[in-house]
Amino acid sequence: MLWKPQRRRTHRDSGFARLRRAPRNDGGSGWRLPKLRGACYTTAAAHLPHNNPVDPMSKSTRATQMLEKLGVTFKLHTYEYDPNADAIGLAAAAALGVEPRRMLKSLMAELAGKPVCAVIASDREVSMKKLASALGGKSAKMMKPADAERLTGYYVGGISPFGQKKRVPVAIDEAALAETTVYLNGGQRGLQIEIDPREAVKALGAVTRPLAAE
Repeated sequence: MLWKPQRRRTHRDSGFARLRRAPRNDGGSGWRLPKLRGACYTTAAAHLPHNNPVDPMSKSTRATQMLEKLGVTFKLHTYEYDPNADAIGLAAAAALGVEPRRMLKSLMAELAGKPVCAVIASDREVSMKKLASALGGKSAKMMKPADAERLTGYYVGGISPFGQKKRVPVAIDEAALAETTVYLNGGQRGLQIEIDPREAVKALGAVTRPLAAE
């Protein structure tokens, strides 16, 4: 019987074959996350093998990098992003089986011509008057989508309050503090960060006030 040399096993033979190096929709480049419905990852900076080139969570977006550098523990959840959804936050909540009050949306606004970020539950609408008051202004208005993308470096549908290109004042609806964990966009369409709301407030240097419209 002839001896047949064995083919060398590579990472392509493993589960990591689903990962490929390609541009991401957060504007960066690196290992793309597999789009698995309900997939969940836990990460903390102290436990990540940063030198592992096939670790999809170590440097996935600027949002996760920011939290890793701060040593904040969080979980990542992926889902199939629906670009045709009427309400992106509510669609994410439904896809992940999360209560809408725990799925927070990040809204970019302008306060006296300066950019700010409001974070509120996906099933609530932000009061521009309350947002302005929370950040020491008189009036606020929503930012145009194109301006929000240019300022944050993220695409609409993937705007995270973490790791924006330019750090801006952030106000978080105080109702979020009643939850054990909340979900915030991870800086990529179809990626959500699950985190203790108090850790989010601390990482962002955010103020917490009532923001919801009546």
